[in-house]
Amino acid sequence: MELRDDGLGGVVRSGRLSAHAQLALIAVAATAVRLVFAGTIGLTEDEAYYRLWSQHLQGGYFDHPPMIAWWIRAGMMLAGDTPLGVRLAPTLATGLATWLLGDTALRLGLAGRVATRGALWWNATFTIGLGGLLATPDTPACFFWTLCVWSLARGGKPIRPLWWIAAGVAAGLCCLAKYSGLFLAPGVLLWLLLTPGGLNELKRPWPWLAGLAAALVFLPNVLWNAAHDWMTFDKQFGRAAVEHLRPERLSEFLLTQFVLLNPLIAALAARGVARASGGRRDPARVGLLLPLAVAAPFLLYLMAHSLHDRVQGHWPVPTFGALALAAAYAAETSRPWIRRAVPLLGLGLSALALLYLSLLPQPGFLGARDPARALRGWDAFAHDVEATRRREGAGWVGVMSYGVLAQLSAQRRIQAPLIEIVERQRYFDWDRDFDARRPGLVLDLDRRVKEAELRRCFAVVVPAGVIDRGHSPGPVAHYAAYRVEGPKSDLLRQGCP
Repeated sequence: MELRDDGLGGVVRSGRLSAHAQLALIAVAATAVRLVFAGTIGLTEDEAYYRLWSQHLQGGYFDHPPMIAWWIRAGMMLAGDTPLGVRLAPTLATGLATWLLGDTALRLGLAGRVATRGALWWNATFTIGLGGLLATPDTPACFFWTLCVWSLARGGKPIRPLWWIAAGVAAGLCCLAKYSGLFLAPGVLLWLLLTPGGLNELKRPWPWLAGLAAALVFLPNVLWNAAHDWMTFDKQFGRAAVEHLRPERLSEFLLTQFVLLNPLIAALAARGVARASGGRRDPARVGLLLPLAVAAPFLLYLMAHSLHDRVQGHWPVPTFGALALAAAYAAETSRPWIRRAVPLLGLGLSALALLYLSLLPQPGFLGARDPARALRGWDAFAHDVEATRRREGAGWVGVMSYGVLAQLSAQRRIQAPLIEIVERQRYFDWDRDFDARRPGLVLDLDRRVKEAELRRCFAVVVPAGVIDRGHSPGPVAHYAAYRVEGPKSDLLRQGCP
């Protein structure tokens, strides 16, 4: 049994493991590591906010469609109201998506080493390496996007009817995770137009029935929006409106994605895309057209969007699987040290960052530059808030931002109704236990809450001190607190803008 370079950055015994076995090993190992970190890293503000959604399940929310709330609820049923429970379903889905991505490559005609390399390298992108365990809408969007592409690759040529329907259902579920899933339809159409035999597929009923299946799956969110003044559609699709051109932001977008994709993967992906688009005789190149063509409309839209508004770094992540496969294909002709460096760079730095967030330093380790400052000190802070509430005789606690509300709720220490009094459109009729006749304690970062502004909303406003989150020598966040009485408007409906 001879030893050989496995193309992934290590050495294996030839013939020891099949490509599918290697994919399973990569997926299981990555998932096991992520599960450890998922239970030891505190929730981000957004994750804590989506945890609130999971306690009020419905067909949509102010910011996004409902899928992440459903996933969090399922995870908490298995692992409890803990960080692990919140992140369980997303973490498992990232592991399954790893296998699906590699199996997609195999079914598209790529070599086994390219498929396993692409699956590993997807995990070595910094966005997936660090964010693959996070309970955010991007994680289910990535999973269902990958599932849609896998279903098309699995369907054969011509694509069998069952797999067309499966792809449509996956696309609909992707839209229920994030509206970026709407770009799957033009992406699949582009692929059919570029692929030999694709036009014949469009003459059959199955692609159109797949579109109908996607629409039916997505329908609950459409109906929910119709019943709620189209609030999520207005918020998300309103971003496409062009007010002022800012062409310099295109370079900002490209540079950000170059880093988040992993610079080595990004450079190789560019080569892989060029090679895939330049040949029709190599089956592997033709196969790569499926994930790349499906990703193209969304990437082009984001580039156009960046010309007038900032693109958040995580938005393109559903396309990272296609780019990882393109990079893995291009790496076949790269130097061995580059193939070894990619996982070392991506997985190594991601692991160090996750270790820092979960295990190694004490608060204050990096002082004011601590990147984990937004995650630290919430339990002690919630304890102090509850103590202040009791001291002031307040019957409820109000905050000015969704992040503070979500983090305080996640600590489960406040023994009174907890409401956000500014953006009330986020919460609907969730706060039924709130009694405006009782005194309240309103607090938030001292730069966000001002006594003069509170007096426009309450008849009585009395300073109740400053509550700190964190402690010296680390970063300390100061929260001003006020005892309030006599709201001048309906807080639950109008809030205190």
